[in-house]
Amino acid sequence: MHRWPQALVAVLILAVAALGGLYAMDSAEPVADAVAPAGSPPDPAQVERGRTLALAGNCASCHTARGGLPYAGGRAIATPFGTVYAGNLTPDPQTGLGRWSTDHFWRALHQGRGRDGRRLVPVFPYTETTRITRADSDALYAFLRTLAPVVQASPPHALRWPLGTQPALAAWRLLFFRPGVYMPDPAHDAQWNRGAYLVNGPGHCVACHGGRNALGGTADAGFGGGLIPTRNWYAPAFTRAGEASVADWSIDDIVALLRDGAAPRGQVIGPMAEIVSRSTQYLGAADLRAMAVYLKSLPVSPPSPPADFEPASSARLAQGEGLYHDHCAACHGEQGEGGALADGRLVVPALAGNRKVTMEPPANLVRAIALGGFGAVTVGRPRPFGMPPFAQVLSDEQIAAVATWLRASGGAKAVPLSAFDVARWRGGSED
Repeated sequence: MHRWPQALVAVLILAVAALGGLYAMDSAEPVADAVAPAGSPPDPAQVERGRTLALAGNCASCHTARGGLPYAGGRAIATPFGTVYAGNLTPDPQTGLGRWSTDHFWRALHQGRGRDGRRLVPVFPYTETTRITRADSDALYAFLRTLAPVVQASPPHALRWPLGTQPALAAWRLLFFRPGVYMPDPAHDAQWNRGAYLVNGPGHCVACHGGRNALGGTADAGFGGGLIPTRNWYAPAFTRAGEASVADWSIDDIVALLRDGAAPRGQVIGPMAEIVSRSTQYLGAADLRAMAVYLKSLPVSPPSPPADFEPASSARLAQGEGLYHDHCAACHGEQGEGGALADGRLVVPALAGNRKVTMEPPANLVRAIALGGFGAVTVGRPRPFGMPPFAQVLSDEQIAAVATWLRASGGAKAVPLSAFDVARWRGGSED
């Protein structure tokens, strides 16, 4: 992490301290503890609604440590500002949510406050969960109360000073957070509004696909794409045809991608494969279709002007082509057409015309070649074909040559890559 964002936060802290009135505006009202669970049994319909919302938000992924019990917290989440540890969401009274009331839980989702009223770090996506309705907050709470209590305290966050202090968080909130709930758009029907709510609220898709600025605030609320901090995967823009726009896809194909992890024109890998495997594949057909309707409706930005670059030399392209045919063509096809089963199903992604190949930045292409990976494991695709890692077979220079050839094939015109580019983009955590 660069030092200048920390210095800027320090300046903001001083500004907040000088503006005591504004600081007071971010104060919290006390909320009574839940001394014991409600006496009446939970409403099954409400619990099921909460379970669906927890899946939509992929809550278990962050709140489950590797090898740990679901929702028991403790997972270390690396950020450019230090390490944050996810909390215990089981109803244990000492280390979990056992003493949290429905009001506490609503305040956490809506205002980003802990049970004691302290400001939460925005790794917990309250900037998006603030849109969740009170009824859905109560349903999530009801679902979490049905979990078996797990005694597991989360370690304290290890954020660089002063980034985890309450004054710094107050300053951050003044810049980047305004509480609010989702308000249906009367210009659209109920299905579109349901999809918009799931994508922008429980699903908090903008947390990755909106990108982050130097202080960790969402850079683009319009899904303009952004690098996922520390992981070096790029979350492509929903609003660019050359990235992840599905404006010209059929609704059924969008549903297939969210449900199965694969569709005729795309397959998921990397962090999105995790989202499909652990979250969206379990949503009901109506919710998946609503999300597809909303995503398809997003406006498409005009293409960016072509980059001014010097094309790769013929010798460089020949090197990349040779390496491709030696290591890639057996699966991806001689012309990058992809690999299909006898029944015609495409199971190995086509590279010709693949948006991942020409996307800027080239992070996802480099990471796929160097580190490999699997698609989403779903009911519809229980055994997805995997991409083997080539970092132990090919040098950075060779990976760059293959990527450069792919980015110049079939009429594509994308910036050639160097060994330095590969070294830059292949790094980052997979956890």
